Amino acid sequence: MSAPRTERDETLAGALLLAHPSLKDSNFRRTVILMSSHNADGAMGVVLNRPLGKRLGELQGDFALGPLASVPLCNGGPVEKKQLVLVAWETQENGFRLHFGIEPEQATQLRDAEDAALRAFAGYAGWTAGQLENELEQNTWVVVTAPPDLFELPLDHTLWRELLAREGAEWRLLAHEPEETGQN
Repeated sequence: MSAPRTERDETLAGALLLAHPSLKDSNFRRTVILMSSHNADGAMGVVLNRPLGKRLGELQGDFALGPLASVPLCNGGPVEKKQLVLVAWETQENGFRLHFGIEPEQATQLRDAEDAALRAFAGYAGWTAGQLENELEQNTWVVVTAPPDLFELPLDHTLWRELLAREGAEWRLLAHEPEETGQN
């Protein structure tokens, strides 16, 4: 179980936001967001568990025949859906090293030299100054430390349930509730 975060925490960068089971907003229902930045000016991250079932090579442009053609494409969030965010991570002994918002050339170098895993995200999740803090006060999100095996797990609709269930017995029950509570 992850340690709860306190108001003294300066940043959520590198943490995961798990949508609270009661969150109904279609943009964020049952999402897992990897936070890349968080400061007094706002916050930004990408939704990890909304694969689009496409690869970068299926997009028009430079990726079609390039070295990143096989990189999976995901819905990164509702902001700037036409903006592409490349993310790479290297699994390490004590967790992972994250490279966020990298250029295609750097992504290719990491893949070739470091054997890093890559994902491309169409759009991102973003918050203005104070907006995320307000949502946290309203218990919209469950903040957890990214587990060392995060990128070994399927980055699909099952990820939210898996990570929330790891937070303890009560969360496990909520994670396995049916989508429609009338189906209990």
